[in-house]
Amino acid sequence: MAAIAEHPPPEASKPLLGLLNGIAQATYYGNAEITEKLLRDQLYPETAAQEFAALLAKMTGIVKSIASADMDSNQLETFLTAQTKKPGGITSDQAAVIAKFWKNHRMKIRESLINQSTWENSLKNISWRVDLKSQSRHINQLNSPVAIVEMELEKNGQGSEFLTVEFDEMKLNHMLKKLSEIEESITSLTQSS
Repeated sequence: MAAIAEHPPPEASKPLLGLLNGIAQATYYGNAEITEKLLRDQLYPETAAQEFAALLAKMTGIVKSIASADMDSNQLETFLTAQTKKPGGITSDQAAVIAKFWKNHRMKIRESLINQSTWENSLKNISWRVDLKSQSRHINQLNSPVAIVEMELEKNGQGSEFLTVEFDEMKLNHMLKKLSEIEESITSLTQSS
């Protein structure tokens, strides 16, 4: 699609790019200082309040649609093309600015959405190894394989906590069976919806 790949005149795209950045700051980056009034005064001072409110609502909706779907470049191109063709949609110059904005902000917005949706600790890293027991209270447990699992849990961006778990063969098989059951449950739930 040639229309989105074109670059609009730089002076025409600056206010819209600023508006999109302001939407990202207020919606995804937690900047409470970004208000509708500030955006209008700084970027569109000549625009009537109602007209600016409509533009802000349209662009906020587009950014939220793009972000919630975490669109790649092909999906974005298809979405923006549809937006340019619908009545009351966007212009091809606006589509080009939105594409440029998304290219620059996709990873940061994605990371922000993930952080906003994480309530508990998250698994940052996991490693495992198999050792042989060299000491035990019971002689029959010597030289038996033991799985050592080390997990790094991140505490909502406040540093990490390390957890080490040891499994003998029976406990490991039990855990693998439970994980398989969880996987089957998730698969059946996702296929039924």
